[in-house]
Amino acid sequence: MSVHTFSSRDFTRDVGAAKRAAAKGPVFITDRGRPAFALLRIEDYYQLAGQQEVSLLDVMDAIPSGASVEFEAPRLQVKFRAADLA
Repeated sequence: MSVHTFSSRDFTRDVGAAKRAAAKGPVFITDRGRPAFALLRIEDYYQLAGQQEVSLLDVMDAIPSGASVEFEAPRLQVKFRAADLA
């Protein structure tokens, strides 16, 4: 596992490069030469935090106002007709 360092300016210019580097190991983002942030893969974060991966359903259930949202999909009126194969 390799550790990479990006200045804030370099990170802002090329986020994609920082993401590619984070796939290989942690990335430190510096402000004025001092580490200020760390970028890492979500799997690595969950391992450090001692958590399991969170599903989309878990995230949606955690939304406080989610219970008050009502949604009813409109019914489609589709008419089929016989195919003309002649």
